[in-house]
Amino acid sequence: MWVIFLGLLNFVAYTIFYAQLGGDARNGYIGVGEGGHREYYVGGHFIHGSTLDERHFRQVAPWVWIYSYVHSISIWPSEAAVLICLLILARPHIIATMKERDIIQGSTFVAVCSTIIILMASAMTIWFTIRFVSEVWR
Repeated sequence: MWVIFLGLLNFVAYTIFYAQLGGDARNGYIGVGEGGHREYYVGGHFIHGSTLDERHFRQVAPWVWIYSYVHSISIWPSEAAVLICLLILARPHIIATMKERDIIQGSTFVAVCSTIIILMASAMTIWFTIRFVSEVWR
């Protein structure tokens, strides 16, 4: 239950910070300012509309940009943990209702769903992390 609570709390915190910042670093970018120094921008993919031009980005401090990106990365494993815990809690009911006469047995269904969740969350976490590293060390 604590994993579910903490995972949902992480999602709520991400949503609040996303709304307060007007976006996140994953949808933003790192630019070069007038003195050749780096400038950090967050972007609001769903807050401002579907077109992406300069008015949809907000300049932030480097630590805010890094925090925002790391928090974006953390969403994938934390939500996967929530889903896996929910499957574990529902497993007895799923097994009891999906009998041998069904197309797929309950335990197989739980295993397949867990595997898909883990693979998708791992792939997205790795993809976000690689993009973060490439943005920071560019």
